[in-house]
Amino acid sequence: MNPFTKYLSQWSFDRDFAGFVEHWDRLEHLVVAVYRQKLDANLAKAEFDEVWPRCRELYLGRWEKLLQSYWLQTRAAGEPTRVDPFRLLLDIQSPIEIPENWRAMQYLPAAREAINRYLLDHDFEKELERR
Repeated sequence: MNPFTKYLSQWSFDRDFAGFVEHWDRLEHLVVAVYRQKLDANLAKAEFDEVWPRCRELYLGRWEKLLQSYWLQTRAAGEPTRVDPFRLLLDIQSPIEIPENWRAMQYLPAAREAINRYLLDHDFEKELERR
């Protein structure tokens, strides 16, 4: 897990979001490894086929609408983010598409920032207030 996300997560009791972030972390790690050619795209297929569908299901099922306001506050490729950075990655159908996808790599930080902003907005005190 990203160190800052891990730090922020210690105050969150939202297990559903933690499950999504766990899958997103795995997918993000895989994409970066394939893009940087530290992992062959063909060898990444088994892991991709395991994590991608579940991450996509979680995102589209619950988190897409909830995270939109957070990613709209970010920047990608030096500009305000206007394209869903999660969707850019989740629209990839195979790890073979990753090595040439510079755009998806430029948007990964915006997705991570959206996750962290969500965690900041839904911290321990707010969780206690909801209970």
